[in-house]
Amino acid sequence: MKRFFKVIEKDSEKCSKKPKENENEEEKKQDENEEEATKKEPLKFMTWNANSLLLRVKNNWSEFSNFITTFDPDVIAIQEVRMPAASSSSSNSKSAPKNQAEVKDDTNAAREEKRILMRALSNPPFGNYHVWWSLAESKYAGTALFVKKCFKPKSVVFNLDKIASKHEPDGRVILVEFETLRLLNTYVPNNGWKEEPNSFQRRRKWDKRILEFVNQNSDKPLIWCGDLNVSHEEIDVSQPEFFSTAKLNGYVPPNKEDYGQPGFTLAERARFGTILRE
Repeated sequence: MKRFFKVIEKDSEKCSKKPKENENEEEKKQDENEEEATKKEPLKFMTWNANSLLLRVKNNWSEFSNFITTFDPDVIAIQEVRMPAASSSSSNSKSAPKNQAEVKDDTNAAREEKRILMRALSNPPFGNYHVWWSLAESKYAGTALFVKKCFKPKSVVFNLDKIASKHEPDGRVILVEFETLRLLNTYVPNNGWKEEPNSFQRRRKWDKRILEFVNQNSDKPLIWCGDLNVSHEEIDVSQPEFFSTAKLNGYVPPNKEDYGQPGFTLAERARFGTILRE
């Protein structure tokens, strides 16, 4: 069953409105006031799991650029950037702490990849956006957030605890706060197939933290977007029975609610439903 979302007509000239001909001073002032009011809060949002932004730059950039030009979003949330984080010191040691807000450029190969990416982002329409990064140590996971420069966020943080300098492991969160709303961009950890620390247990902890975040930040509307790694209802998958009984190499989880394809287990779907209700 297909479901469709209506694309809003392009109206984001609110960031670059041209004066009308034969407009008197009073009308101009009124237009300027209206324009200033519309600049404060974004209205059009886009989210995309790029599965390597560098590969998209190399292989699909003209299509993506045309789409952004046509749709003209105020905010673009990207997941699976897959660009490694920079080192936070001059040391090239693998154990050196990383600067997850910057793209790696401490080797010839890394510098070339960063140059290709940044050159693409400097061209229209992306030059109209401010970009924030939260990256993993390697070419894995990571998120990015593009916000039109005419919008001025009150804050941008990179963790669910809203601590200024902290990034989530693997760069999975960018949280931006505006005057009347918050936007949360997440690349949610995959549930995996087994009762292990990096599988079921990691996802349970994540869902618990998201629920706590929602409960603690109910003073403003929240737009939660990204790759949420869950299919909430049977209508969201092509073969519900197949996905609910899927196994990896015959492994059977100890709890029945953890049976099935990651993203479609009863446990994940129930926790996601609770988060949505909150």
